[in-house]
Amino acid sequence: MRASLKNCFYLRLIIELLTKIKMKKYKINFWIVTGLFSAFMLFSAIPNILKTPESMYFMNDLGCPDYFVVFIGVAKLLGVIAILIPEYSQIKEWAYAGLFFDLSGAVFSLIAKDGLQPHQKYLQ
Repeated sequence: MRASLKNCFYLRLIIELLTKIKMKKYKINFWIVTGLFSAFMLFSAIPNILKTPESMYFMNDLGCPDYFVVFIGVAKLLGVIAILIPEYSQIKEWAYAGLFFDLSGAVFSLIAKDGLQPHQKYLQ
């Protein structure tokens, strides 16, 4: 009886350790993907906030007014900050939703303006 209890204890201990290792890998992968996505969004927000000629040309070419360029840049920056803060999960969900709508709106705007052209200069 003692041997089976001892084996059961070791089995539970092994399962706990494997679970912790799996969760650690999950967290590491989560933060790698979150960091890359945040960097991508941050690097697209900074030119909008600074009103660089390239970002102004690109957004004006889509038919967006000048004030919208700065607004969308600030919204992206706030979304990145919200994603990188570990607490406030509900705000983080809204930030992910907002960035998703930003990216899907950008894809829709490009398709609506020029049609579906995979060889476009923006994708090269």
